[in-house]
Order: sequence, then C-alpha cells, then structure tokens
Amino acid sequence: MKFQDRAKIHIKAGDGGNGSASFRREKYIEFGGPNGGDGGRGGDIIFRAVPNVNTLIDYRFKSNFKAERGENGRGRMETGKSGETLVLPVPTGTVILSENEEIEYADLNVDGMEYRAARGGNGGWGNVHFKSPTNRAPKQANDGLPGDERTIILQLKLIADIGLVGFPNAGKSTLLAAVTAARPKIANYPFTTLNPQLGVMYAHNREFVLVDLPGLIEGASEGVGLGDRFLGHAERTKMILHIIDGTEEDWTARYKAIRSEIESYDEIFGAALSQKPEIIVINKQDALEPEDWTARAKKFNAFLKRQKITTQPMPISAAGRIGIQELIGTIEREFLKIQKT
Repeated sequence: MKFQDRAKIHIKAGDGGNGSASFRREKYIEFGGPNGGDGGRGGDIIFRAVPNVNTLIDYRFKSNFKAERGENGRGRMETGKSGETLVLPVPTGTVILSENEEIEYADLNVDGMEYRAARGGNGGWGNVHFKSPTNRAPKQANDGLPGDERTIILQLKLIADIGLVGFPNAGKSTLLAAVTAARPKIANYPFTTLNPQLGVMYAHNREFVLVDLPGLIEGASEGVGLGDRFLGHAERTKMILHIIDGTEEDWTARYKAIRSEIESYDEIFGAALSQKPEIIVINKQDALEPEDWTARAKKFNAFLKRQKITTQPMPISAAGRIGIQELIGTIEREFLKIQKT
C-alpha cells in the first residue's frame, strides 16, 4: 500500500430540506388551514481519528465528499427527515488545515477524537409558521439553507516515540530492522527510504514506537532532495535518534548539516524539533580500522564539548548487531528522564 501523508479534498455538508406550503382539506372539517411541515436538517461532515491506520490513501482517488440533503417538509405538519451525518475516518495524528494552510482547524491526535468540519443547513419553515390573525391562509414557506462547503488539507503526522534522522545511507533502516520487527527496504544507494517506516521496539516490557524518516541532505528545508516535509512526522516524537555514518570522514560536518536543516524546519513551520532530547548514534563501527575510528571520535567529541553538548555519542554497527543492546538501554533510560520532567 502506498504511503500517503497528505490530501486535498473538497467537502459539502447537506442542504436543508424545503418547508411545505400545505393546507388541511379533510371531510367534515369546516375550516381548513395551513399545515405544512418544516424541512429536515442537512447532514454534517465529521472527521474521526481511528487507530490501526497510518496513511491517507483512501483520499488519494476520491477528493469530493457530500453529506445527505434533508428531506422536504410535508403536509399534516410532518417534518422532513434530517440528512445522515457523513463520518470520514482518518488516521490518528491527522491535522486538518485550511486550503491555504494558514489555519489549523483541528489536530486529531487521540483515537476516537472527532471534528465537525462542515455543518448541515437548517431546514426551511413550513407555512404553518406564517399563520397570523391577518393571514389565515399563508402560502409562504422557506427553502432550506445550504450546508457548509470548503476545501481543506489533511496532513498526517505519525505518532511515534522516537524519530530516526540522518543523511541517506547512514543506516537508519538497518537500525530500525535491528531493534524492531519492521522490515524496511535496505540497499546501498541514496534515498532507499522514500516514505516513513514504523517499528515497535520492546525493552523490559515497555514498547517504543520508532519512525524511520527519509534521509535529509543539505538544502532539504528549501526542497532539495526529498525536502523536509517528512520532518513533520518527527514533531510528535519525544526523542530524536540522530544517526551518523561512521565511515564518513568528517562526523562534525554531517552532524551540523542535519541540525541546521532541523533548525530551519523549526523556523519555517514554528516547530520545536531542535529542542527535543537527542541521542547521537555513530553507525558502521565495524567498517573502520580501530585507529581511524578513534581519531574521528576524538575530533567529534571535542566539537561536542565546545558546543556544550553533554550527550555521549554511541558507537554501534546496526548491520553487525554491535552495541544494539547498549543503545536500547540508553533509550530506555532517557525516556525515564523525560517522564520525570
């Protein structure tokens, strides 16, 4: 199934039914009179967050939704039936935005949460409402009011505990496969991961949901490569796992480049990704000679010290399963610190 985290749709609530202009005409009743009923109310359109769904694929091929119209009123003061409410299921974590994306209508970040995006029109009055001492037989009845109509943007932000960020080929997908049951695509070329991948990691009877985001490159905040739109999925995470390819010559440059893109994303979208707790992971430890690894680690640690970053980088090999248990333990300990704050 294709991953889709964004959709533009048009919704139209049901129009109200028309009121009836009817009169009593019954045998043996000397005086008749108006008895037109009201029109029924149009159906609303409601979005509901549902679990176990993590894509907006249902809105890829259908983009127009219309709720049921209210029935017209009838004689004998019978009110028309109201239109059925149209409930549109969306994944938990869906944000509903205006067409120009300047207004956030709702953030459905809890299972079962609902948002009424369009209200159905009121039904029109029947002529019984217009009877008066001076107008005993009114022929006037109101038409129903139109339902709300608008174009909206659905933006999915996956709900996960930990977001994996880094350059393409840093080993994020391999690490996800090493610590969870997820089986993402893994290959030795850039942008293997084209869509966010979810996995569940278990540690001492605790569950942690990880999301592997497509690799960032310099200029991603300006749309270079795959751009930075997938960073929206990291907004809800509690922690960032920053993966660096240990075979790269300059770890500091790699780290600074990704942090720069995260800070640019914060500035553009008003997020706070750069403020989240971060664990730095240096991957592919077994691909270098020990002396080369030590030399690069020494330079990188000196940079972190100058920046007053107290996080100690964790050396691992996701492919060789080296340091994985230590990393899982560190993640668990950091989560305990977050929960206490």
